[in-house]
Amino acid sequence: MNSVMLVEDDAMLGQSLVRALNDAGMTVDWSRDGNEGQKAIENGNYSLVLLDLGLPGKTGLEILKAMRKCGNRTPTFIITAREQIEDLEAGLDMGGDDYLIKPFSFNELLARIRRISRWQYDDTTISNGEITLDIAGYKATYRGVSQLLSVKELALMNAFLKQPGMILSRSQLEKHLYGWIDEVDSNVVDVLIHGLRKKFDSEIIRNVRGIGWMVVKHT
Repeated sequence: MNSVMLVEDDAMLGQSLVRALNDAGMTVDWSRDGNEGQKAIENGNYSLVLLDLGLPGKTGLEILKAMRKCGNRTPTFIITAREQIEDLEAGLDMGGDDYLIKPFSFNELLARIRRISRWQYDDTTISNGEITLDIAGYKATYRGVSQLLSVKELALMNAFLKQPGMILSRSQLEKHLYGWIDEVDSNVVDVLIHGLRKKFDSEIIRNVRGIGWMVVKHT
């Protein structure tokens, strides 16, 4: 992921992020205004967007909604000081791929970016007999309902469908999503599962209390 669009109005954080990403070999365009940021995303060809929620002009959620509505599937990280679960769920529901709550470690951000860039899938579609995952199209179909998925929702469903009937623990799912990061300071697994259930049905992913989650194996 070499070309990054950063939309962040905090001057100190923005400067620090630009330096850290440049040091990691990435080129960065930076906008401190939501309207300008959206225009840059529409006119540019970026491999990653880092998006604050609280922006002057258009909000981060408005920018993200417009991106996904026009079919722009560029991986998008939400960076925010808001810790309310509703805000984070709204961002992921609109197609955000991950989030980090300020203040965060630059090393963790870089590790998550590297993880997304390394994701590879052996199949173009995968199914358990009831859920079908269209990997190339970023889409899942469950009981006749089809929905577009974010990059991380796609990765999570791929992990479940590779082992239908197998209970996966939180740590196993975090490892699949993030790789070997020492600390994952988020409840992103819970948020992703909650979001997928809202998109489809509560039965799409089953909770096994105290152990983890699974999708049912169908023959």
